[in-house]
Amino acid sequence: MFAVIRTGGKQYRVAAEDVLQVAKVKGDPGEIIQFGDVLVVGGDNVTLGVPTVAGASVAAEVLEQGRGPKIIAFKKRRRKNSRRKRGHRQEFTLVRVTEILTDGAKPTKTARPKSEARPKPAPETAAEPAEDDAEATPARAPRAKAKPKAAKKPAKAPARKPEKKKSGGKGKKK
Repeated sequence: MFAVIRTGGKQYRVAAEDVLQVAKVKGDPGEIIQFGDVLVVGGDNVTLGVPTVAGASVAAEVLEQGRGPKIIAFKKRRRKNSRRKRGHRQEFTLVRVTEILTDGAKPTKTARPKSEARPKPAPETAAEPAEDDAEATPARAPRAKAKPKAAKKPAKAPARKPEKKKSGGKGKKK
């Protein structure tokens, strides 16, 4: 089964498990979004929309929010000493189509749970811990010894260029 959707002023032919890059759409990575502008639903029998198919939508999972390559817009007006250089990076959303829905159905797949950021342990203070704390916490293992540094190689003398024959000028060869 396939569908043709419209988003960001462009049309895309999609099928389940397709990964595509569309113009920026709101959504965090792992979230499920729906595209409601479905122009065609195909498969065994094709349904054309006028202008869209009623009750059809496409569910997709947001994989990444990113920015495209830098485009340089350089404008120069000759003989006027006028130049402008501007850079631009177009924002995009990378999505994976999870399913094509018809008849007003809701997406069956849900967003993946976000992994909670683990809190970093608080840095220890410079003061020594109390004796009671020292017994409760295990002592740190001693650090491994650093590798001995290799001896430096003696510096080479710079190479000499061969001397050129000096000629008497630009004159003719004899």
